[in-house]
Amino acid sequence: MKVYTIYHNPRCSKSRCAIQHMDETNSEYEVVEYLKDNLDAASLRNILSMLNIPASELIRKGEPAYKENFKGKELTEEEWISAMVEFPKLIERPIIVKGNKAIIARPLERIEELG
Repeated sequence: MKVYTIYHNPRCSKSRCAIQHMDETNSEYEVVEYLKDNLDAASLRNILSMLNIPASELIRKGEPAYKENFKGKELTEEEWISAMVEFPKLIERPIIVKGNKAIIARPLERIEELG
């Protein structure tokens, strides 16, 4: 049984560090490459619920897709979720889930919060 699920972007150094941390601590995990296997709105709602944050806090505001399409706009929760479905690079990473809890592993030490 996989204990952790890591929503991972292989091109992200923080995301790669999270995988390395899991390997070094012999943790069992499953990797979800969310840029390949796009998350749907229901999956994002579930992750946001586990993170206990609004969708706007999961947005990477330095991404070109944000600057070109969303900067300065007030969006509803559902509009932000739709934006992340359409532009998955907007999703902050890495997200690590264990059971019904999730964290954004920035800094990496936050993984310990999952127990």
